[in-house]
Amino acid sequence: MSEKSLMDHAKDIRPRAHAPYSGFQVGAAIRSPSGRVHTGVNVENAAYPEGTCAEAGAIAAMIAAGDTEIAEIAVVGDAPDPVTPCGGCRQKIAEFAPKGTKVTMGNLGGDEIVMTIEELLPHAFAKAQLES
Repeated sequence: MSEKSLMDHAKDIRPRAHAPYSGFQVGAAIRSPSGRVHTGVNVENAAYPEGTCAEAGAIAAMIAAGDTEIAEIAVVGDAPDPVTPCGGCRQKIAEFAPKGTKVTMGNLGGDEIVMTIEELLPHAFAKAQLES
């Protein structure tokens, strides 16, 4: 029996999303260097800007579990094309992902795009820019 893919973890968690307003459910799964998998879903709120993205939820679960680095991340939604992280989530991912970290973006039809975090967010704002 083969190990479950990170995209499979994201697809499995996606139906648990709380998306009563948009109906657009997103699932995310992170693998940390320890091999543990942390998942998250989008959680909408009637006050739209107060919702949480799936990637942010997975990062919060990772941190709560004691892991602090993203080795790989997968994001999936039901759309014609692979679902990409929003700009804010790209920055959140970059905070915990070293250079070369693979970001797999997919849809329920099986289409996928794979990029590194630097391809997804070139010139990310980083800790080094805060140091003087």
